[in-house]
Amino acid sequence: MKRANARNYGHEVKGYIIANGITLTCMAAQLAEKYGWSRCMQNLSGKLRRGTFSYTEAVEIADILGYDIVWKKRKC
Repeated sequence: MKRANARNYGHEVKGYIIANGITLTCMAAQLAEKYGWSRCMQNLSGKLRRGTFSYTEAVEIADILGYDIVWKKRKC
């Protein structure tokens, strides 16, 4: 994956967090409580800024937000 694309994914995920009215501090706390992440908002913010979160981490963020990540075959 190109680095620019990874950063775009991070911005997209951050947009979902904000759109759901959750602060990064609150999101970090919820991820720490449910999945054992660090409570440090700066760690979450850095992952989103750099786009360096794993697929598992993306699924966990989506779960906190009440979303499912769905794989859908593109139409050619």
